[in-house]
Amino acid sequence: MKTALLISTYNWPDALDLVLKSILNQTTLPDEILIADDGSSNETKALIDRFRNEINVPICHVWQEDVGFRKSKILNKAIAQTNADYIIQIDGDCILHKKFISDHLDSVQKGFYLYGSRVNILPEYVDEVIEKKTTDFNFFSNEIKNRSRSLSISFLSKWYKPHYGISKKFRGCNVSFWRKDLIDINGYNEDFEGWGREDSDLVIRMGNNGVKAKRLRYAGILYHIFHKSNSKSNLELNNKIQKETIDKGIIKITNGINQYLKK
Repeated sequence: MKTALLISTYNWPDALDLVLKSILNQTTLPDEILIADDGSSNETKALIDRFRNEINVPICHVWQEDVGFRKSKILNKAIAQTNADYIIQIDGDCILHKKFISDHLDSVQKGFYLYGSRVNILPEYVDEVIEKKTTDFNFFSNEIKNRSRSLSISFLSKWYKPHYGISKKFRGCNVSFWRKDLIDINGYNEDFEGWGREDSDLVIRMGNNGVKAKRLRYAGILYHIFHKSNSKSNLELNNKIQKETIDKGIIKITNGINQYLKK
């Protein structure tokens, strides 16, 4: 099974630097790293190019012009560039626990997607974390809240059973799935523009297609670097699109990944 780590990013190279450094500490490395870049400047490109020399894993940097928040489009473009069987997806402001990738891979099953939670780094510590390039946290770290989420306890994580339907605990910054399951529903819906609901809509449609969900708890840990919220000016429209997905049981959308796949 070939695995790709997919990272979405936009113009925050200081945060992405810490994410990339945390990959170096993984007990298990992915077979490939995909960076879905929604219009960052050359500073981000230079960072990625430097990182290529530090890790013996292929990196595919997929960039699109910055004409507003178009996360669905850039994720589709990035996923279209890989032939990996399994995708582990994070945001470019999330530092990985050393067992993050291995935890996801230990729980992989056909017919399921996995979702984990995030430990939040407190706003007052963000500058210090970036300046010191801190990537190692634990239950007693001053920089974090949601401390119980930082506990890595393998046998407890096995208690969480698969389920149908989307959980209120779902976060798009920590999710993994079979690439085929995504292709079967035509990937992310590019009708979503602006912040919100593109990730949840994806897994709702997977669920409509029979894919079950499993929560990673006490495993698959990552640390989210606090930042100001993105504009939510499109959220009402995005909520409407997702509600239609739920009400009509939509599985496959028209404006998706198929336009980037090789024929």
